Amino acid sequence: MSNERISVAIIGSGNIGTDLMIKVLRNSKYLKMGAMVGIDPHSDGLARAARLGIPITSDGIEGLVKLPNFHEIKIVFDATSAGAHAHHNAVLQQYGIQVIDLTPAAIGPYVVPVVNLDEHRDAPNINMVTCGGQATIPMVKAVSQVAKVHYAEIITSIASKSAGPGTRANIDEFTETTSKAIEEVGGAQKGKAIIIMNPAEPPLIMRDTVYCLAEAGADQQAIRQSVKAMADAVQAYVPGYRLKQEVQFEEFKTDRPLNIPGIGKLPGLKVSIFLEVEGAAHYLPAYAGNLDIMTSAALAAAERFAETHLNKKIA
Repeated sequence: MSNERISVAIIGSGNIGTDLMIKVLRNSKYLKMGAMVGIDPHSDGLARAARLGIPITSDGIEGLVKLPNFHEIKIVFDATSAGAHAHHNAVLQQYGIQVIDLTPAAIGPYVVPVVNLDEHRDAPNINMVTCGGQATIPMVKAVSQVAKVHYAEIITSIASKSAGPGTRANIDEFTETTSKAIEEVGGAQKGKAIIIMNPAEPPLIMRDTVYCLAEAGADQQAIRQSVKAMADAVQAYVPGYRLKQEVQFEEFKTDRPLNIPGIGKLPGLKVSIFLEVEGAAHYLPAYAGNLDIMTSAALAAAERFAETHLNKKIA
């Protein structure tokens, strides 16, 4: 294969977009930066892009379309907000551009790279769920690959300082999108998501807790092995992703079932998984693992898309 790369644009010059730009420049094998797009002409992200010689516009999606090199761009990352994404996607689809959505808008299918990326390589729009979803859904899937999961609940705890205005504006969408993806991608019959913004100083690294109620009699050793293998797979593109301790199990028999709101009393095997996500500190602080896992997952998806584009070109 030649050294040719696919040109990409990032909409959103805030923390997530800027971190993603640096990841594309430093770590990408198949991508090159075609444009950085924002709406604040004084944003640090646009200033950095300009210093690096990347085409920029502070006129949003309309400015992107007017850039001289727009026709070269094949993939666009949207790191803005769920509300803005619908308009951005409508414009980009007119030009046949593949869109990777880092907001909780969920217009396209939910994608967690280690779980279902290959199923959606040709999708015009994919949704990267949420930071909590990227961290925890692989664990729910690891359990559901071994045993039926009646219910899965995830609690994501992030440093308050790592939650920008976009994250704060999308809290409702976060819980709804993550809950649905736990079911659709993770394989749980019922999912629930909770997010906690911790104001502690110094800021704490992202932590995630995953609780699954699996069918009674599930093979504990097989679940442990599946969880470990999945954690290793995520770590391949998010180096700071790790299990904090051994997987914990608790059995609930028919004479002492677990009461789950909205479902009722169920016997089964409770599986508890404890995670930590440390950021790579490319642009964001190391404690902002919640933002780093989103940009890392989006980059992993774009790399696969670009590889597909290049293979089609060669064929």
